[in-house]
Amino acid sequence: MSDISVQDTVYEANMGDYFALLKPRVMSLVVFTALVGLLVAPMPVHPFIGFVGILCIAVGAGASGALNMWWDADIDARMKRTAGRPIPSGRVQPGDALAIGLALSGFSIVMLALATNMLAAFLLAFTIFFYAVIYSVWLKRATPQNIVIGGAAGAFPPMIGWAVATGDVSIESALMFALIFMWTPPHFWALALFVKSDYGNAGIPMLTETHGRRVTRNHILIYTLLLIPVALGLGLTSIGGPFYMAVAVTLNLWFLKGAYDVWRRTDADSEADKHAVEIGMFKVSLYYLFLHFGALLAEAALRAYGWGGW
Repeated sequence: MSDISVQDTVYEANMGDYFALLKPRVMSLVVFTALVGLLVAPMPVHPFIGFVGILCIAVGAGASGALNMWWDADIDARMKRTAGRPIPSGRVQPGDALAIGLALSGFSIVMLALATNMLAAFLLAFTIFFYAVIYSVWLKRATPQNIVIGGAAGAFPPMIGWAVATGDVSIESALMFALIFMWTPPHFWALALFVKSDYGNAGIPMLTETHGRRVTRNHILIYTLLLIPVALGLGLTSIGGPFYMAVAVTLNLWFLKGAYDVWRRTDADSEADKHAVEIGMFKVSLYYLFLHFGALLAEAALRAYGWGGW
């Protein structure tokens, strides 16, 4: 990590600044998908154990965010979207962020092992390591495939939630992992298309910078086509059913239309038209993941009353 461009002015940090280090918006998605993984699992979990498990996963996600912000402080300072974060703005010192990230990592992993099982704790430890080291330190600045490979870090939470409940990994948890893993590239590439200069200014080899908009649009469409069978395949497992499948078909047609609209854009189109389509695709991608996991949760509730499942 370099301190270049990070403000030298020292401010007195407050609790909100330290909380911002944990990337609460990302944490909320982690908590939701992990909770769904836990609740749709076939093994019932005591509410207190489930609460502690989800809390540990949330703390582990926050620890990853703090470690990422510590390492990326120099490039965050060069991007409009991230310049206001606690470290580049000078509100939190890098050493404090590192200490918080390491302390929360250790706490979350040990507590998850004690409260649930070793597999869940191992998966959480690997997730933190993958995001903080494999993605942040290595991939993000080294390859335009950073989002593709690094997406695994955000895909583990439902698998961890499932492991909290069952103590194992299954085809269902693997497909929940695959759903997030395959969704991540088109989601972030849609964002990268309309904040392209931000990544270029920071020297991040995002696909939009290394290969251009046309190749990025092609990749968005290809990954969307690869994502669809994963989403529909999940509906054929023990946690799927007619309700989930109906939602999945609708969402994937919507997502495919968004990807196609982005793909058919050309450099001859006006910037306003291109940005409107790209922002639209990004917004659709936000609904896509939330509603898929919401449908799994609804299917589990229906099944509990004897109405769901195949």
